[in-house]
Amino acid sequence: MTFTGAVGTTFNFPLRLIIATCIRLRIHPNLLTFTGVLISLAAGFALARGRFSIAGVIMLAASVFDYIDGKVAIQSGTQTKFGGFWDSVIDRFSDLSLSVGLIVLYAKLDSTDYVLVTSIAMVFATMTSYTRARAECLLTRCKVGFMERPERIVLFMIGAFTNRMAAVLWVMGVLSIVTVANRIYYTYIELEGKTHPKPTGVAGVLWRAFYWTDERATVPYDAWVLFILGFILLTSPSWLGDPMAMGEPGLIGWLMTLRH
Repeated sequence: MTFTGAVGTTFNFPLRLIIATCIRLRIHPNLLTFTGVLISLAAGFALARGRFSIAGVIMLAASVFDYIDGKVAIQSGTQTKFGGFWDSVIDRFSDLSLSVGLIVLYAKLDSTDYVLVTSIAMVFATMTSYTRARAECLLTRCKVGFMERPERIVLFMIGAFTNRMAAVLWVMGVLSIVTVANRIYYTYIELEGKTHPKPTGVAGVLWRAFYWTDERATVPYDAWVLFILGFILLTSPSWLGDPMAMGEPGLIGWLMTLRH
């Protein structure tokens, strides 16, 4: 059992109860999907007002609906092609509402830098989904790259609950760019009938880290997750010029103050 696998198992039990309740009450999965986007809009509004803790709680509620709608559709036998299309479209609205909320906040704070950083992260997060959708019109599957939607949503919640949104945006932006590049290169290799390179040594380690093909809840996945969490929690917001937390010392500085 990996770290991320244990976390998933822990949260899976209450989610199964919610899914069973929705099926028993005959709640249509499309309604669950639409409810999720309304909650995400509320989270975006809270972010725009700088209410990060409240936004985190709202995002947590939205993520429940985002998770259970597909499960309810499958287990209740109400899964349709339109339902899959509807879910995909609504997911984009949910994602964009969070980014737009942050852009409004940073604009009010006159932080041009973070308006730009958030915009870049938003663009490449959207392109992550688009490149996969277009690739899978031509290929059976194009599920490569680390920064997929579940990872982005969890990162948004971590940023909201810890007031480390600046670090989260940098992680999302950089890894979303890498993920888009992964998917473009993977599609090129597959369509051109070429062989996927497998470097060895140090180059091989770096290649595996950035040309991501591992599944979730694996040891390599846990390693990336722990590295990302370390960066977010240990990096001082002031180092990143975070307009919401200027002057905060970061986790290391906070631990040092406890010693004195």
